[in-house]
Amino acid sequence: MILALNKPFDVLSQFTPDCPGQRTLAECGLPAGVYPVGRLDRDSEGLLLLTDEKALVARLLDPAAGHPREYWAQVEGIPTPDALERLRRGGLDIRGHHCRACRADLLDREPGLSPREPPIRFRLKVPTAWISLELTEGKNRQVRRMTAAVGHPTLRLVRVRIGRLLLGELPPGGWRALAAAERRLVLQK
Repeated sequence: MILALNKPFDVLSQFTPDCPGQRTLAECGLPAGVYPVGRLDRDSEGLLLLTDEKALVARLLDPAAGHPREYWAQVEGIPTPDALERLRRGGLDIRGHHCRACRADLLDREPGLSPREPPIRFRLKVPTAWISLELTEGKNRQVRRMTAAVGHPTLRLVRVRIGRLLLGELPPGGWRALAAAERRLVLQK
C-alpha cells in the first residue's frame, strides 16, 4: 500500500513527537503500519508518501537511483539568471556535501497553493519570488541551504511531485491511497 499525504506546515514527518506538544503525522488519521518514505522538515509542506513496503522505501531513497522530486520554494528577493544557473550546475557546497546538478526555474506567477497557517513573514520592501527545483537527492534541509547559498533564503517550501506523481488538489492534512497507475507514476523518472 502507498499513501499520498499533503503534509501540513509545522507537522513532523513521524508519528511520535520529540518533545511534548509537537504535531505529528498521528493527527492525520493514517492507517496503522505505514511509515514515511523520506522526510519533509517540520517547516516544509507538501507531498509525502507513506507505505508498508520496505523494499519500496529502499528503492525510492537510494541515492544511486537519482529519483526526482520537485519543490516550489518562495524565496526572498528575485533570483537573477546567475543565481539560478548556480543552482542548476550543481557543486554547491552544503556542509561538506557537493550538490548534484538540478533543474531550477523561476515560476512566472505565484502558484495556487492553499494558504499557509501561519502565513510567511511579509516585508514591505523585500520582494519574493517562487522557484521550481527538481532534485534527485535529498539531504537534510537541502533546498533551503541551496537557495540561501545563492543569496535567496527560502520562506516557504512545498514538495509538489515525486517521480511523476503530482500533489494535485489534495488539501493540507488530506491523504489517499494510490491506485496502481499512480504507483507506477511514483516509480517513473
